[in-house]
Amino acid sequence: MRFIYRGRIAVFSIKVLRDERVCVIAEQRPDCSEEESFHWMSRVLQAVDSIHQVGIYCLALVPPNHLPKTPLGGIHLCEARRRFLEGSLHPANVLMCPHTCVTNLPKPRELHQDTGVGPASVMVGNLVQGNRLAVAHGREVGLAEDTERKPQLITGVLRWRANTSPDHIIFTLLNSKGAIAKTITCSELHKRAEKIAALLQERGKIEPGDHVALIFPPGLDLLCAFYGCLYLGAIPITIRPPHPQNLITTLPTVRMIVDVSKSGIVLSIQPIIKLLKSREAATSIDPKTWPQILDIDDNPKRKLAGIATVSLDSSAYLDFSVSTCGRLSGVNITHRSLSSLCASLKLACELYPSRHVALCLDPYCGLGFVMWTLIGVYSGHHSILIAPYEVEANPSLWLSTLSQHRVRDTFCSYGVIELCTKALSNSIPLLKQRNVDLRCVRTCVVVAEERPRVQLTQQFCKLFQALGLNTRCVSTSFGCRVNPAICVQGASSAESAQVYVDLRALRNNRVALVERGAPNSLCLIESGKLLPGVKVIIANPDTKGHCGDSHLGEIWVQAPHNANGYFTIYGDETDYNDHFNAKLVTGATSEMYARTGYLGFLRRTECSQAASILDETTPSVASRDSDTESLNSMSQLQLNFSNASLGGNSEHSLVSGGGAVTSNEQELHDAVYVVGAVDEVISLRGMNYHPIDIENSVLRCHKKLLNGIAVFTWTNLLVVVVELDGNESEALDLVPLVTNNVLEEHQLIVGVVVVVDPGVVPINSRGEKQRMHLRDGFLADQLDPIYVAYNM
Repeated sequence: MRFIYRGRIAVFSIKVLRDERVCVIAEQRPDCSEEESFHWMSRVLQAVDSIHQVGIYCLALVPPNHLPKTPLGGIHLCEARRRFLEGSLHPANVLMCPHTCVTNLPKPRELHQDTGVGPASVMVGNLVQGNRLAVAHGREVGLAEDTERKPQLITGVLRWRANTSPDHIIFTLLNSKGAIAKTITCSELHKRAEKIAALLQERGKIEPGDHVALIFPPGLDLLCAFYGCLYLGAIPITIRPPHPQNLITTLPTVRMIVDVSKSGIVLSIQPIIKLLKSREAATSIDPKTWPQILDIDDNPKRKLAGIATVSLDSSAYLDFSVSTCGRLSGVNITHRSLSSLCASLKLACELYPSRHVALCLDPYCGLGFVMWTLIGVYSGHHSILIAPYEVEANPSLWLSTLSQHRVRDTFCSYGVIELCTKALSNSIPLLKQRNVDLRCVRTCVVVAEERPRVQLTQQFCKLFQALGLNTRCVSTSFGCRVNPAICVQGASSAESAQVYVDLRALRNNRVALVERGAPNSLCLIESGKLLPGVKVIIANPDTKGHCGDSHLGEIWVQAPHNANGYFTIYGDETDYNDHFNAKLVTGATSEMYARTGYLGFLRRTECSQAASILDETTPSVASRDSDTESLNSMSQLQLNFSNASLGGNSEHSLVSGGGAVTSNEQELHDAVYVVGAVDEVISLRGMNYHPIDIENSVLRCHKKLLNGIAVFTWTNLLVVVVELDGNESEALDLVPLVTNNVLEEHQLIVGVVVVVDPGVVPINSRGEKQRMHLRDGFLADQLDPIYVAYNM
């Protein structure tokens, strides 16, 4: 009685995992300290266990007079239970005991050691049962009409464009108000690149093959600096500048990339140079330790003597990125890979000089860098550049630009999609008044290196359908470290296919297709269509055996635009040596593939446009800008289709991406479904869980939870970090709800629940959660949480 009030105790049960669990809620006295409360709780648990032989699932203490009362003054049990389950009880202390209480968990899966996979097991596993081997091809890269006139080196392409169409505006940069901040023509870009190359040669003494760090905000200066390096034969490394308001955490990453990339010189603009040498920056990094820093606006005394001649197999640039596992790695991209990638994207997306393409991406790595810097010069189309931080200041900027410039093709990130969905959810009438019309958009590609976010994409489509957005045009691309663009939805591709798979089977590395709405079903959307020239197979990541159709395995890719190997992996370089030269142990054992590090599966499916007549959303062949290329792709499609009907599994029978077909014939294509990163798989109780599935379950348990939810393991305990968008008094409501939901949907016991403020869960430039960074912060006690609950 020293700690709680007599008679003010509610005892009830809730059903979790097919069994009734005992919950005890008591009102504590106001002068009771937290330490005394937990001491009392532990004694209550022991007493109830010894006297009644029953375990208490949840024991909570609420402030005085906080439990709901009946009209006669007693405790209203039903109302207390309801508030507990909906998360509105606001306890002062909570102790969950799922480890000791929950005794009916499914039996852990026993892992049998494979003796190895050989040709015989492939025969029995696939051919006898009639399954196809999981292999898919993009359509062949046909010779574009201007290939003979246009050199393959991107520097040669820029000089050719500067000579043939000097006044063609190739890039336009917009400010936060949607007004044109800067434009640049082919000729101006060429001249500025020459000037920067001369500056690097004269002041920086840069030789061909030297590494140059480019630290610029998203804009035209970055473009000019990049081509200036290429003109000199130097190897550029693009680096995101440090954040002025967050120098302590962002500056060390910048410095780490400069050091790891072995950059001999840093090229930037005056505001960033001042920031690097400022007093605030000096607290973490001594300004004198930086390599030589050059200002892009300085003028050289002499002109560039000549543009360096380099081979196609020499390095063009280094692509550095931090993965979702927190691993910093740099890959080497050669001029041959660069040209092949640009040719594939040009063919798939039908990019020609008359096109307007809007980009709202971070231009520092992967496909975002390629779209911002390279493909515009290669294809000659007009790129409208919108820096993502401008959309944070003006959420309607990107959509207004699409409407104003009648843009047909746009590329963005999930961060932009999420921002627009949240910030503009109540602004649709206002956007209609401003005549924002999205009927012009033909393809909206979300650039990602993860499983497509189905729920977010559906919310975005549903919200902006009122402005004329065609829901079929929104898709997700897929790329990774070894290949920046494996799948991208083409300009005339069919709608992205979707399937429902059994979540339980997925935990056991199996793919079981179920109907929509089935228990434990998970919706997956294909990641675009395979780019021309790309071949993908699914392989067992452990045994390296070839998997069958609709079998879960690692996605391996073979393409002329694969990266040319790791320049470095910061920290460890042993486990990743075979990422670029992996070979199967069954089937075609001599072929070389690059391992993406992502689990997924292939499924042969019919295009949803196949039996439909061409409508206004699917442009006819005659309406396209380059009839020759379109007709070539149509004839190639028909040839491939006839091969498919005759040969079944021939190499050319798998077509991805091209054209429309008549109602008399069905086009088949192989859809690539990405499930998750191999390195992020959580192995518990003999089964494999993907963090995003657990995070989605947690997100559904309370309305005050933000998307900033992350899970990871710590000494075999599952740790769930949640961002609370509400008062601190509501933090403890989340602990039982999170524990219940994960137990019910995934049969996993949550070991630790950490409630933090909004913005604590770190994300990278693509909007992907940095779970391993968060784990490091948790272990180092740097999260400054609102509440941490350790479940017993």
